[in-house]
Amino acid sequence: MKLNKLSILLVFVQLGLSLYAFSQKPDIQRIDPSNWWVGMKNPNLQILVYGKNIATSNLSLKPYSGVKLKKIQKVENPNYLFIDLEIAKNTKAGKLQFTVGNTQGSTKIDYELRNRTAKPQAVTQSDVVYLLMPDRFANGDESNDKFANMNDPEADRKSPWLRHGGDLQGVIDHLDYFKELGVTALWMTPIIENNTHQSNEGGTMRSSYHGYHFTDHYQIDKRFGGNEAYLKLIGAAHKKGIKIVQDAVYNHVSEDAWFNKDLPSKTWIHHWDKYTNTSYKDQPLFDVNGSAYDKKVTSDGWFTAFLPDLDQKDPLLANYLIQHALWTIEYFNIDSWRIDTYIYNDMEFMNRCNKAILDEHPQMLLFGESAVNTPISQAYFTRNNLNIPFKCNLPAGCDFVVQGAINSSLNEDFGWTNGVNRLYQTLAQDIVYQNPEKLVPFVENHDTDRFFSVIGEDFNKYKIGLTWLYTLRGIPQMYYGTEFLMKNFKNPTDAEVRKDFPGGFKGDAENKFTAAGRNAKENEAFDFNKKLLNYRKTSEALTKGKFKQFTPFDNGIYVYFRYTDKQTVMVVSNTKKSEASFSTENFAEVIKGAKSAKNIMTGEVLNDISNLKVPAMTAVILELK
Repeated sequence: MKLNKLSILLVFVQLGLSLYAFSQKPDIQRIDPSNWWVGMKNPNLQILVYGKNIATSNLSLKPYSGVKLKKIQKVENPNYLFIDLEIAKNTKAGKLQFTVGNTQGSTKIDYELRNRTAKPQAVTQSDVVYLLMPDRFANGDESNDKFANMNDPEADRKSPWLRHGGDLQGVIDHLDYFKELGVTALWMTPIIENNTHQSNEGGTMRSSYHGYHFTDHYQIDKRFGGNEAYLKLIGAAHKKGIKIVQDAVYNHVSEDAWFNKDLPSKTWIHHWDKYTNTSYKDQPLFDVNGSAYDKKVTSDGWFTAFLPDLDQKDPLLANYLIQHALWTIEYFNIDSWRIDTYIYNDMEFMNRCNKAILDEHPQMLLFGESAVNTPISQAYFTRNNLNIPFKCNLPAGCDFVVQGAINSSLNEDFGWTNGVNRLYQTLAQDIVYQNPEKLVPFVENHDTDRFFSVIGEDFNKYKIGLTWLYTLRGIPQMYYGTEFLMKNFKNPTDAEVRKDFPGGFKGDAENKFTAAGRNAKENEAFDFNKKLLNYRKTSEALTKGKFKQFTPFDNGIYVYFRYTDKQTVMVVSNTKKSEASFSTENFAEVIKGAKSAKNIMTGEVLNDISNLKVPAMTAVILELK
C-alpha cells in the first residue's frame, strides 16, 4: 500500500498521541467504593480503580496489619483495575496506601477503612411507610433546582415532564408533618444521581425527575442536595423516630452512566443481535411449561431502549452492585431496602445480593417491586413455601396482589369470586408465603392510578379501603397525597399521578400541609388517617398480632381479627348498599367471651357485642374488652 505524505503525518500524529497517553504519570479519576469498613462479616473487598490506561501501571499496597492484597484484575478496557483485598476480622480502622506507578512517575492513593457506626432499625408490621417523590414533594432549597453543567439543565413546574425542584431539604422541613400523621418510615423514589439527558417517551422529551436512571451510584443527585443533604435528612428523621427506606435499582442504568460510556468489558451489558425489549412478563421465569427464549427475553431484554440492561452474570459487575448496596447502607445508615424492577434481574444474582446484605444486617427488611397479578407469582419472588427447584431468598415484596384485590372488592358487586370475596380469597392464599406479615400492601403508588379516582371518588369506599390497608397483615405503604384525597388517572402519562404536593413550593395557592390549607372533606380524610395511624402505633394487635379472617357472608359482610394474648381488634366491613345486622356467634373462637368493645374511630363503647349493626359501605374497628 502506498502512503502519501498526509497519511504518513497522520500515522505519526496518532502514534504520538498514543505514546503521550502511555507516557503520563497515572491519572486516577475514580475509586469505587470510596471507602470501606472494618468488622464486616465478609472479609473480601473489591476496589474499582478508573483512569486513562491505568492497567499499564504497576500497583502495590503498603503493608497494613490485617489487610492482604490478594489479586489485581485487568479487563479488556485498559482504563480499569480491580483490586481484591482480604480484611481480617480484627483489623483496625485507618488508611491504606496504594502506589500506582509507571516509568513517568507514581500516584499514591489513601484509602480509608472506617469503624462501623450504622445501626439500621428494623422495619416491621409496627411501621407505616410513606412513599414520596422528592422532586414533587417540597422545595426546601431553590439554589439547587438546576445546574447549567448537567445533561438536563431544565426545571419548570409548568411542565409535567420536567423537574420541578423538590429536594431533600424540603423533606426535612416537613418531618413534623409525618409525625403528626402517624407515619414511621419514609420511602423516597431514588435520590442517586441521574445526570442524564431527557428521553423521548411517547413523542415527549422528559426528565428523569423520578430518579430511576442512575449515572453515578456513589453520588446523591446534587439537585436533591447531594450526599450531605441525605446524611442530614436521615439524621434528622432518626431523631424523630422515622426510618428511611432506600429505593435501589440493579436492573439497568442510564445510557449516560459513567461506566456505560466507557465499559470495563462488553459483558457488563446485555447485548442482542437486534434491540430486544423485555416482555414485562413474569410467568416465563417459573412456568414449568415455558420456553428458555421467553425466560431470556424477560430477564435480559431491556426495560426501555435508553436504559442499558445490566448483565449481572459478570462477576465484576455483580460485585460492584453488591458492594454499592452495602456501602450505601453503612455510609448513610439506611433502615430498609426496596428493590425496583425485581423480576427483570438475574435471580441468582439477586439471591447473592440479598444474602450479602442480610449477612451484615439480619433484621433488615428487603422488599422488591414485582408487579404481578397472582399470589403464586408474587410468592415466587419472595421466600415461599412452593416446592420448586429455584427458591428466591427475598424477605418480602410490594403486595400488588392485595392492591388489586382491594380495588376489585370496592368496585365489584358481591359474588362467588367478586366483591369482597376477592380480598378474602387472595388472603386465603397466604399459605404460599413464608412471611406474609412482611409483605408491603398498598392501594396506590407512583406507577398506578390514584386510589380515590379508581373508586369513583367515593369517600365511604376510601375509608373502607384504607381501613383494610392499615389493619390487614403486612407493612402498609401509603402514597403522598393519599391522606387528603389527591386524585387522577395515568392519562396521558404517569405525570398525572405525580403532581406536586400543594404547599411544598414557593407561590403555591394552597398548602395541604396545614389544616387551614385543606377544605372540609380533605381535613376529614386527613383526620381519619391521622387517628387510625396513631392508634395503630399503640396497638399491639395491629402491629404484632396474628391475622384471622372469616368467609364473607350476607352478600358483602367481611370480618377479620388481629390479635395477641393481650389485645384483640375486630374489623367488620359492610360493603353492601344497605345496613347490615347480624349475630357474632360464628366468631366465638376469637371473641372468646368478650362482652364489650370500643369503636376506636368514634370512641363509642358497645356494651353488648353479641349482635352488631353496621351502616352501609362502612368499616368498623372494634377493640374488644
